[in-house]
Amino acid sequence: MMKKTRLLLLLFFIIPLISPAQSEVSKKPKLVVGLVVDQMRQEYFYKFEERYTEGGFKRLMKEGFMMKNAHYNYIPTYTGPGHASIYTGTTPATHGIIANNWYVRDLGRMIYCAEDSTVIAVGGTASNGKISPRNMYSTTISDELRFASNKRAKVVGIAIKDRGAALPAGHTGDAYWFDSKTGEFMTSNYYHEELPGWVKDLNDKQLAQKYLSGKWETLFPIETYVQSIADDNPFEGPFIGMETATFPYDLPALMEYNDDYGLISTTPYGNTLTLDMAYAAIEGEKLGKRGETDLLAISFSSPDYIGHRFGPTSVELEDNYLRLDRELEQFFNYLDGEYGKGEYLVFLTADHAVADIVDYMLSEKVPAGNFNTRFILTQMRGFCAAKFGEGNWISSFTNEQVFINHELAKEKGIEVEQIQRELAEFLLRFDGIKEVYTATDMRRLDYMTGRKHLLQMGYNHKASGDLLLILEPAWLSSSWRGTTHGTGYTYDTHVPIAFMGWNIPSGESSRYVTITDIAPTLSMLLNIRLPNGATGQPILEILP
Repeated sequence: MMKKTRLLLLLFFIIPLISPAQSEVSKKPKLVVGLVVDQMRQEYFYKFEERYTEGGFKRLMKEGFMMKNAHYNYIPTYTGPGHASIYTGTTPATHGIIANNWYVRDLGRMIYCAEDSTVIAVGGTASNGKISPRNMYSTTISDELRFASNKRAKVVGIAIKDRGAALPAGHTGDAYWFDSKTGEFMTSNYYHEELPGWVKDLNDKQLAQKYLSGKWETLFPIETYVQSIADDNPFEGPFIGMETATFPYDLPALMEYNDDYGLISTTPYGNTLTLDMAYAAIEGEKLGKRGETDLLAISFSSPDYIGHRFGPTSVELEDNYLRLDRELEQFFNYLDGEYGKGEYLVFLTADHAVADIVDYMLSEKVPAGNFNTRFILTQMRGFCAAKFGEGNWISSFTNEQVFINHELAKEKGIEVEQIQRELAEFLLRFDGIKEVYTATDMRRLDYMTGRKHLLQMGYNHKASGDLLLILEPAWLSSSWRGTTHGTGYTYDTHVPIAFMGWNIPSGESSRYVTITDIAPTLSMLLNIRLPNGATGQPILEILP
C-alpha cells in the first residue's frame, strides 16, 4: 500500500513537469498564413461549390470557421486600404491608406499608397522598386508578431501587386512583388540590399515565361460553366490583340501585343506563380521551422485583374476560382506535410468585393449607370467660376472626392465651408449622385450608422477631400467594358472571413463582423499586442 502511495505521489509531481514540454508545440502555431483573394465575393464560396475539391475552399468551410456576414466598414473599398485594414485592424481614418492613389494638396499631385521616393529597386526594374509601407501610419499584426518575439519571428509578404505584399508585411517584415518588365520577383532596399538566394533561384526558373508559353483554356468543357453567362458577350473587355473576350486564349500570340509579362496577372497562372513564390519562401526562410511562430502573407492579385476585365458573371472568373481551389488544396496538403495538420493557422479573406458590369445590369432591367467624372468636373468648374469668380476652383476630383482650391478661396476672401455647401447642393442635381457630404461635417459630426458612417471611417483629416460623394447603387465611375469596385454597398463590402487550423473550431456564423476584426482575433489567438491603431474587436466564435 505504501509503495502504491509513493508511486501515485511521484506521478503527481512528474506529470506537470512533463506536460508543458509535451504541449510546447501546441502553445502557438508554427506558421500563420494570411490569404487575401483580391476581389473575392463571399458568394463565390457557394456559387462554384459543386465543382470545388474537398481540400480547397470546401475544406475551409468544413474544417474551419466561416463568418458568412463579414463586411468592410468604410469607404472606399480599394486594394490598398483593404490590405492595410486587414492587417492593422483599423480603417483608413486611422491607418492613413485612404485609397490606392490620392491627391495631396501640399504636393499638388497624386501619390501612390505604397510609394517611397527614398528607396530604390532591388532586382527587377528601377521604376517598380520605389515601394515601402511608410505611408501606413499604424502597426500591423505582422509587426506585433515580430515585436512579441524580439523580432525573431519572420514575416514575408508576397503578391503580384506591390501594395498587396508591402502593406501586409508591415513596417518590419519582408515583401516581394512581381516585376512585369522582367517577369521576376523583386523588392526594394527598404527590405534588403540584395535579393536573397532563394528568390534569385526562383527567378532563374523563368516561370512567368513558362506559364505564358501555352494557352489558357477552360478546366472543364466550356458548355458546363452554367454559373456564368455566355462566353461571347458584349460586356467584357477583350485583351489587346483580340476582338472578343472568348476562350481559348493563345498567350504567346497575346504576348506579341504586350511589351512585358504583365499579361500573366490577368490569367489564373498569376495565382500559380504567387504560390510558387510562397513555396520558395517557406523553404528558403525555413518559416515555422525555427521554434518561432512566423507569418506568411499571400495576396492573390489575379482574381482582381480577371474580375475587372471580364466581370463576376464571366466564364473566365469561374474558371479562375475552380483552378485556385485546386491550387489551395495542394497548398494545404503541403502545409499538412511540412508542419502537421492543426499545427499551422490559416485565415482567408478579400480586400474588397466587386460590382456587376453596368451594361449587363441594364440588359437585365436592373437600374444602373456609368458616372462620367470628366463631365461632372467640367460642370463643377463652371458653377464655381460663375458663383465665386474666375479661377481653377477644383484642384482634383478623384475617388469620388472633390478637392477645392483653398489658396484661391483665401485669395478671393471666400470661406471654404461656404464653397463646400453650395457645391454639394449643386452636385445633387446630377443623375447617379445619391449623397454628398462635406469635410466640415465629417470633422464636426459623429456619424454612427449608414453610408455616412462608412465615409467617416474612410475619412482622414489631413488627406481626404472637401466633398465626399456617394453614387446610386450599381452606378460606377467607369465607362469601359468590365467592372470595378470602391463603394459602400454590399456588392463591394461583403467578403469572406474564414479561419482554419491551429485551435480553430469548425462551424459558421451569420453574425455581422467587420474586416477590422481579423487582426484583433489573431492578437487574442497568439497572445500578442493589438496593432497600435486597432479599432476592431476579436471574433469570439473563433477563439477557443
